[in-house]
Amino acid sequence: MLTRALFVLLLVLNVGVAAWWALHASAPAAPPSSLPGDVPTLELVDAGNAIAAVRTPQAPSSSLRCWRYGPFTNPAAFEAARRAIVSQVAWTATAEQIAGAPRAWRVVLPQPDRATATATAARIGAAGFADYLILPEGGPDANTIALGRYRGETSARDRASALERAGFQARVEPVGGRVVQWLDVAATPAFDARSAALGLTGVTIDCAGVVRDGRYTIPAPA
Repeated sequence: MLTRALFVLLLVLNVGVAAWWALHASAPAAPPSSLPGDVPTLELVDAGNAIAAVRTPQAPSSSLRCWRYGPFTNPAAFEAARRAIVSQVAWTATAEQIAGAPRAWRVVLPQPDRATATATAARIGAAGFADYLILPEGGPDANTIALGRYRGETSARDRASALERAGFQARVEPVGGRVVQWLDVAATPAFDARSAALGLTGVTIDCAGVVRDGRYTIPAPA
C-alpha cells in the first residue's frame, strides 16, 4: 500500500514539472540600444563568466608638417605674407633672427589706439608693475606701452614672463640689432610648399621647435 502511494506521488510530481516547462514564458529580449554609435557600450562576451568588453570609437589620426618662408626684413611685408597664406594652413608662427649685436633689450606691449593703451596701462599698474610708459602718438611705436629696457636679454625675458603670467602679452625686442622675421606654417602633407600667393617656396623644418601662433627667436646664420 505504501509502495503504491509513493508511485502515485512521483507520477504527479513528474507531470507537474513537465507542465511548468511547457507553459512558462521566456524572458523578454533586451530592447535595442538607442545610444549614438560613437558612445562606448558594454558587451557581454561570456555570459557564464560575466566578462565585459568595451567598444571605444577610434579617433581619426592627423599629422602636420611645417615649412618656413622668408626672410622678411619689413614687419608690414611679413604680416601681409601671413594674411595671404593663413587660410591655406592649419596655423602660423613667427620666427625671429637678430642680425648684429643689440645695444640693449626692451619689453613692449603694442596697443591699437590711445584709449586702449591708457586702459591697459592702468591695469598693468593695478597688477603691481612699475616702470612703464605709454609712448607718444605717431611713428612705429605709436600707442606702445614701454615696460622696461635692459642690458641683457635674460633680464628682459624675465620681465616679459612675469607680465605674461599676469595676463599681459608683452614682447622682447633688441635695441640696435636688426630683426629678421621668418614665417613658419603647419599644414597637412598635401600642402604645396610652392606658394603662388607669396611667390616663395617654403623650406621643410622640424615641427618640434614651432610654437603655434607664437613668436620665438632662432639662431642667426653663422
